[in-house]
Amino acid sequence: MHLMRSPARLVRLRPFVQALWASEPAAGDCVRPGAREHVLPTGAMHLVFRLSGPPLRLFDGDHDLAGHSAGGHALVGGPRERFYLRDVSQPCASVGVLLQPGAALPLLGAPADALAGCHTPLGDLWGAQAGLALERLQEAGNLEARLDLFESLLLQRLGDSFHGLHPAVAQSLAPLGLGTLRVRELAERSGYSHRRFIDLFRAATGLAPKAYARVQRLGRVLDLAGDAQRGWADIADEAGFSDQSHLTREFGEIAGLSPQAWRRVASAGTPRHVPR
Repeated sequence: MHLMRSPARLVRLRPFVQALWASEPAAGDCVRPGAREHVLPTGAMHLVFRLSGPPLRLFDGDHDLAGHSAGGHALVGGPRERFYLRDVSQPCASVGVLLQPGAALPLLGAPADALAGCHTPLGDLWGAQAGLALERLQEAGNLEARLDLFESLLLQRLGDSFHGLHPAVAQSLAPLGLGTLRVRELAERSGYSHRRFIDLFRAATGLAPKAYARVQRLGRVLDLAGDAQRGWADIADEAGFSDQSHLTREFGEIAGLSPQAWRRVASAGTPRHVPR
């Protein structure tokens, strides 16, 4: 079972939260030894409490058979430029939130670039409060109750903070996501030096502007490729690549597999979670 919730009903959370979710295994779910999943990047950061099952286990590649624990049952997944490979062999209940750019500092107490490219135990950021939050969420009776409690925990973390997304970054996200302006042009429009603009952007999102734009362009490809009738050359042209070969190279570097391999195994409902 899976329940999604937008923060639209809670005005205070809207600038910081894209979506919240809670899930628990279905009655027929069972252990699948060796099951793994490619998780493709979104450019965003997430915070997850694993309420049952083992801690998250990650792998350094297909050759890595043992993997390693990401550290505990409460984790921050930092923004990434490339995929990561995780163990999905055992069902687990979880509750999580997908954060907006600029949310890391007020909610987690660290700039996004300090958390990028890795999973960080929440205890490193919240201290003992991370363990207490995990226990309370585990005790909540159902998915709705867990989401209600999670929202209240996030509001408590925000407190009276009004620190949000820097205006120079806010006005750059859409042009970068759509590929309509170059980084140089966005820096000039911001009124800051090129270097200062990049520093502001990285602190808010965890990624440099060019890396953020690459990940967003991959997202456009995934959206377009959901239509199995569309050819890759057509998708490359509409997504802003110079040609199909350019798309194939970028796709492989970011996603860790070819576009054709992705299309063979990716479900239309979960394009960024690819079974391996």
